[in-house]
Amino acid sequence: MGMCLPCFGGAADDVVVTPDPETRRRQLAEAAEKRQKETAYRGVKNPEEVERKRKKQEEISKQEMTTSVSGGGGLKVILGLL
Repeated sequence: MGMCLPCFGGAADDVVVTPDPETRRRQLAEAAEKRQKETAYRGVKNPEEVERKRKKQEEISKQEMTTSVSGGGGLKVILGLL
């Protein structure tokens, strides 16, 4: 019969050592981030390009917001010059 307990020898190589809780927490967090990235870019061939376009769109919308808040009279100025 085979020896199944590490105290009897032979099976000590089969014992799995679990990491401390902090290391395990970090590993789980990294795995979760990786899954989220994979899910977010599923079917996208070039995720960097998608990210650049998204950032550019955000910048454009911020500029539109600041323009509308700061005066929004750009059209009046142009009409006044005509």
